Amino acid sequence: MAAFRWTMVHGGKTPGSREIVRPDERLSWGRTAGIGAQHVVSMFGATFVFPVIMGLNPNLAIMMSGVATILFLLIVKGRIPSYLGTSAAFVAGAAAIREQGGNSANITGATLIAGLILVAVGVIVHLSGGGIVRRLLPPAVTGAVVMLIGFNLAPVVAKAYWPQDQWIALLTATFVIIAAVVFRGFASRIAIFLGLLFGYALSWVFDRLIGPITSITCSSTTPVTHLRVDWSAVASAKWFGFPAKSTFTADGHDLVVGWHAPTFATAFIVLMLPSVIVLIAENAGHVKAVAEMTGEDLDAYLGRAFIGDGVGTVVATAVGGSPTTTYAENIGAMAATRVYSTAAYYIAALVAILLGLCPKFGAIVSATPGGVLGGITVVLYGMIGLLGAKIWVENRVDFSNPANLVPLAAGLTIGIGDVSLVFSDTFSLSGIALGTIVAIVLYHTVNRFAPQPEGVPQDAGEVPLPAPASIHANPVEPRGRSTR
Repeated sequence: MAAFRWTMVHGGKTPGSREIVRPDERLSWGRTAGIGAQHVVSMFGATFVFPVIMGLNPNLAIMMSGVATILFLLIVKGRIPSYLGTSAAFVAGAAAIREQGGNSANITGATLIAGLILVAVGVIVHLSGGGIVRRLLPPAVTGAVVMLIGFNLAPVVAKAYWPQDQWIALLTATFVIIAAVVFRGFASRIAIFLGLLFGYALSWVFDRLIGPITSITCSSTTPVTHLRVDWSAVASAKWFGFPAKSTFTADGHDLVVGWHAPTFATAFIVLMLPSVIVLIAENAGHVKAVAEMTGEDLDAYLGRAFIGDGVGTVVATAVGGSPTTTYAENIGAMAATRVYSTAAYYIAALVAILLGLCPKFGAIVSATPGGVLGGITVVLYGMIGLLGAKIWVENRVDFSNPANLVPLAAGLTIGIGDVSLVFSDTFSLSGIALGTIVAIVLYHTVNRFAPQPEGVPQDAGEVPLPAPASIHANPVEPRGRSTR
């Protein structure tokens, strides 16, 4: 299939309720552009919220998500429709790096290495099949890693975001919960984005009715008096231009966050490595979901999907952007429209690149009040953690078997409690990194020697499909059958 050649079907008009548009097909260019715009809206909220949380430039993140999406589509030969938005899997690692004195360049350097490792995994899977991934990362282990990544972030909410404006945080969190659970259809899938708009507007109203607030901010550790919404940087930002270049203080802290070259430090790289496990699970789940919806066998493209996401992450972080992953939100958009044309994704990618060239847009995003981020993250981080439990439930992991229960319990406590193992004055393992290593190594060690319960499989063999990049768990209806 040619990379940029699609067959127009259904006379270019919207297909019937039981018909689909396959990846190598399209509708009229007008309708295709409209569907591409819908994909932009689907990925929009999370793609720029996560860079803000990680302290990276949202303009650059949006722009590079478009570039990464195009690279992904080329690498998978247009067989797997997907948008590559900012990955939430790296938020915890970024928080840990900043906690240890690192800056944006350290974060992107560590993430770039994680992307290279995902590329290597993709090459192995492409050459030898996905069995090696299923053996190394069964659902019991993957669920534990996703869970400890999510719950390890709880102190970030408690110490960094929530104290900035507790009432805005509480009201924003309440709105996100209501939007995700009560709203129907597309609105529920963009609950994060709607919550951000709600919290932003509420903060502006509070500034007008109540006045300034005295609290800590993202740039201060002691309480200061300030308005919740500060658009001073928005007024001076240009309507069109490339994102700014990063500048750093003499002691290495971020002064201006923008494009920059990554820097590499072993201790910080180790903190990011567990995120690769989440990306493997996410991409495997995405391929599986698309295969079910289109009725096509895509197993041969699993390795390519890993490579595509890894390359996207490497290219994005090489210039200071944020890591990428296949987006669950866009799976939902495809399920709603039954249009899987990759032409729509190319259009979405181009729109994202153009948005990234609007500094004023980035300044508005960067001015998101801390209380709003507190409300969003208190829900989001918990959801990431509980997705680990969802993996266990869906794959019927048996915790009456001590070989599953005991090693994972140790890994979870270490990861969530941020336990440290100090090797020297310059190197230590802690939190997510140490918890992941303990969970994987001890799980496989004890299962190598433990007797298996007769007639009862210790674990399911499929790689599960969590969606840490999304707080949504809407069912996707495969072609020819219903999940309801």
